[in-house]
Amino acid sequence: MIPAVLYAIPAFLLLIVVEAVSYRFLPDDDERGYELRDTTTSLSMGLGSQIIGFPWKLLTVGVFAALWTVAPVHLSPGDWWTWVILFFADDLAYYWFHRSHHEVRVLWASHVVHHSSVYYNFSTALRQSWTPMTSLPFWLALALLGIPPWMIFLQQSVSLLYQFFLHTERVKVLPRPIEWIFNTPSHHRVHHGSNTEYLDRNYGGILIIWDRLFGTFEPERATARYGLTKNIGTYNPLRVATHEFAAIWSDVRRADCWRHRLGYLFGRPGWQPAR
Repeated sequence: MIPAVLYAIPAFLLLIVVEAVSYRFLPDDDERGYELRDTTTSLSMGLGSQIIGFPWKLLTVGVFAALWTVAPVHLSPGDWWTWVILFFADDLAYYWFHRSHHEVRVLWASHVVHHSSVYYNFSTALRQSWTPMTSLPFWLALALLGIPPWMIFLQQSVSLLYQFFLHTERVKVLPRPIEWIFNTPSHHRVHHGSNTEYLDRNYGGILIIWDRLFGTFEPERATARYGLTKNIGTYNPLRVATHEFAAIWSDVRRADCWRHRLGYLFGRPGWQPAR
C-alpha cells in the first residue's frame, strides 16, 4: 500500500492557499472563489476520510492479495505493458465506480458528499466520503487479472492526484486534443454542475474517452451551478457525511411494501413509487 495521497497533502494545502490568494488579487465576477466555512468543511471531510479510510485500506489489501494469489496469471511490474493494462483497467474501473455511485441511491448516499459544496475550487477535491466501503467491488477484477495489489493502490493514488487539479475554475479550456482524450477542469465542472443538462455526465477519472464511448459525455456550455439539485444548507461535517443515508432511512421506514423499500435503496436518486 503506497500512501502517495498522504505525501501530497502538503502540496494540496499549499495549492489551496495559492488559489485562494489568486482570487483575492485577481477576482473574476464569474467565479465564486472560496468561503471560509465551506473550505473548513471540505478540509474536515478530507481529514475524516483519511482517518476512516486507513483501516479499510488494510482490509482491502488482504482482499486484493487473496484474489491475486488465485489469479490464473501474475503480471510482472517489470513489463511495460503491465503498466499500460493497469492504467486503462484502473481508469475503466473508476468510470463504472463513479457512474454507479450516481445511479444507485444507496451508493449515491456515499458519493453525494463530494457534490455537496456550492463552491468549486481545489478544496472541493478534498471533500470526500466517510464510507469508502462501497468502492471495493469495482477493482476486484484488476487483482484477478494478476496485477499486484501494490500496483493497483499506486495507480488509484495517481488517479486521485490527477483529479485534484480538475477542481478549479481558474483553468478554462485546454488545447482540443487534450480536451478530447483527457478529463479536464472544463469537463469536470460539468460533472459538478446541478444544471439539468449537466446531471450525471462526465464520470471519467483521468480519461474522458469512456464518457464518449458510453454516451455520458457533455461539453461545457452554460456556466455550471455547483452543488446539489436540493442543497443541504449546512457546514456540519457529520451532517454532510450522513444526510442522504438519513433520508434513505426515512423513506424506507415510510414505505408500505418491500418493492418500494428496495426502490428507495437501489433505484436512482430521486426515485419514487409510481402513482
